Amino acid sequence: MLVVKKKVESGKISRNAPCPCGSGKKYKRCCLNKATSAPPEDTQYAKKNRIRIKTPEQIEGIRRAGRLVIETLQMVAPHITPGTVTGTINTLVHDFTVSRNAVPAPLNYRGFPKSVCVSINEVICHGIPGGRALEEGDIVNVDVTSILDGYYADASQTFFVGEPDADARKIVDVSRQSLAEGMAVVKPGNTIGDIGSAIQSYAEGQGCSVVREFVGHGVGVDFHEAPQVPHYGRPGTGVRLVPGMVFTIEPMINLGKKELVVLDDGWTAVTKDGSLSAQFEQTLLVTDTGYESLTPYPL
Repeated sequence: MLVVKKKVESGKISRNAPCPCGSGKKYKRCCLNKATSAPPEDTQYAKKNRIRIKTPEQIEGIRRAGRLVIETLQMVAPHITPGTVTGTINTLVHDFTVSRNAVPAPLNYRGFPKSVCVSINEVICHGIPGGRALEEGDIVNVDVTSILDGYYADASQTFFVGEPDADARKIVDVSRQSLAEGMAVVKPGNTIGDIGSAIQSYAEGQGCSVVREFVGHGVGVDFHEAPQVPHYGRPGTGVRLVPGMVFTIEPMINLGKKELVVLDDGWTAVTKDGSLSAQFEQTLLVTDTGYESLTPYPL
């Protein structure tokens, strides 16, 4: 299980209490101001890169949306069984989201016709739910984005349908660990390139490949914001991470080669060589000392 670092919110600890960061200073002399606003230099940096540094109020809104996303995935999980039709998964996600006074973000987004993406086996991402039934041995990614009180959170998991074979187990395990490798380097001062490099090095070291065409992204106030977060790259390159940034990491890992084809529906991306593909995704907040997952689930 990955340890998720939590950010202390102002107002929940006495100003004169020892700072929880361990500095030995009083909270009011240490992290109180950091917890309520980004340092001016980081604000200017974010403005230059067109990145929204999230306020405490916005972070709490995204956190609430993130809890709903995880509840949705937990609700769906028992239905990932042989014979379940992908359209049924869509209905479950849609109805559950609406019942919580939220909106499924994918529905009608740039013409996407459904409330959730369901991607099976060779489908890398953006699978459109319909009449296809899950079969024993399949792997299936369910990608949920919810809008709650105007705030967005985004996460996905890849599930086994019944008993997986060795190839299915390998690609799901490598994809899951690829996300963990990327998350582990999220902290102020590191860069987007550090994230991509960590993922690429691990996945390719396992004999798999990393999809290039689809990337992680800023999220929270809109569905897709700056910065883009490629799952490949070189250490020390790209945008520097600063506290208050919120973005997804969502590596799409193929068992075979990295090339893909988008089907005639304009959405469904599949591996060109027909190999299996898997994905895991979480929405992350950069904190003063590391990160907090706003869509936490064990890896």
